[in-house]
Amino acid sequence: MEVYCTRPRCPRPQNYFAELDDNTTLKTVQQKYCTTCGMPLMLDGRYVPIRLLGRGGFGAAFLARDRRIPGMRQCVVKQFQPTGNLGFHQQQIAQQLFEREAEVLAEIGNEHEQIPDLFAFFPIAVPSLQPGQQDQFFYLVQEYINGQNLEEELITKGKFSEVEILEVLQEILKVLKFVHNRGIIHRDIKPSNIMRRRDGKIFLLDFGAVKQVTNSPAISSTGIYSIGYAPPEQVAGNQVFPSTDLYALAVTAIALLTGQEATKLFDGYSNQWKWRTQVNINPHLADILDKMLLPAANQRFQSAQEVLDALARLDQPHLIPSTQVKPKLQNAAPGYIGVTSQLPTAIPAFSTWELLGGAAFSGFEGALIGIACFSLLRNPIITLSISFAILGILIFAQARRWIEKLDLLIISAISFAIIFFIPLLRAQLGIQQILILAFVSALVSIALTALFRLIYKLLSLIL
Repeated sequence: MEVYCTRPRCPRPQNYFAELDDNTTLKTVQQKYCTTCGMPLMLDGRYVPIRLLGRGGFGAAFLARDRRIPGMRQCVVKQFQPTGNLGFHQQQIAQQLFEREAEVLAEIGNEHEQIPDLFAFFPIAVPSLQPGQQDQFFYLVQEYINGQNLEEELITKGKFSEVEILEVLQEILKVLKFVHNRGIIHRDIKPSNIMRRRDGKIFLLDFGAVKQVTNSPAISSTGIYSIGYAPPEQVAGNQVFPSTDLYALAVTAIALLTGQEATKLFDGYSNQWKWRTQVNINPHLADILDKMLLPAANQRFQSAQEVLDALARLDQPHLIPSTQVKPKLQNAAPGYIGVTSQLPTAIPAFSTWELLGGAAFSGFEGALIGIACFSLLRNPIITLSISFAILGILIFAQARRWIEKLDLLIISAISFAIIFFIPLLRAQLGIQQILILAFVSALVSIALTALFRLIYKLLSLIL
């Protein structure tokens, strides 16, 4: 079994112990030490780091196993590990942020299913690599969310569609409503801090920069934030509000929609976000995001529930009762506020994967329809006419999003089941031959769709 050393700058952190491949030995062994630096490997006597997950400004995260839990569940061990030359005061602030994350997770992690649970928080003192000195490390152990964060997802699959962004907004807004009601401001909303588990559930991570809101009239930011995602009041080190998180969530949304870095979407010369021309989404949704992005905290939505209510009114003619920045006023003076115009609801744009998936469905379904029709009619011309008519209806239904995603699989499965159980519809073909024809038709449809999409993009660039 490979065990990872958590000492910062250990020259060879990977250790391999063959005897630990046996679970009985792993559960009972007293301790193991790094063969390179001598660092204890069984953290707090129970957590066994097996892989480095990543490093940040104030720590490192490791995938670990808890050997004292039946099944030795996986968990995440975060180590306080500030980088750079921090002064004593900065070191104290960084440590307070780390400890605050443990406090917040202990308070709310077990109360909301989209926030990781806290399992443990403990310090470890070990002999330093410098003779006669001792090092102290702080560890936080939390629930492991097996999946991808949205930054990784963006790299893997490309820009998010409107439907996908609406899902992210609604899920994270529910989490923010919960934490804001508990007097907590997250202050570091960004794609890498939003995780989608393999089953599709979305989680909000990294509460290390949270700010507890009290009744004090002036609560200042500590200056810990992500460039591009923090609103003006946070960058200036001033008081933060629930709308501070809403601003960062809107920046996250437009970064995922456009596939651009947040800093490239903000025009410092005009002091405005310029992103709407790069996407094709419902104008009312764009208006909601623009209101969340307003520079003054009191001009934005004031709560997560207000944004959820606005999203729920997307199909209504009067979307947002409050004032709003209109797209055509982007070059106006920064303080100019206009009233939202009533614009028609747009059908969400299709992502590349949705287009190719729809093409595969159309090809597969078209082949099954053609085989069934020919079996009954035995007339090629009539068969083609009926098949194209039915296929046209299915394609139109996809274009209107009346059927999508799981619907496509269900329809394909039902069509194939009908042919499978009714031999009359097989045109004297075997099931294997029908499957081959259907899959070949799907592949041809995908290839043609990809080709036409490429031609369309090239023509768009030229013209």
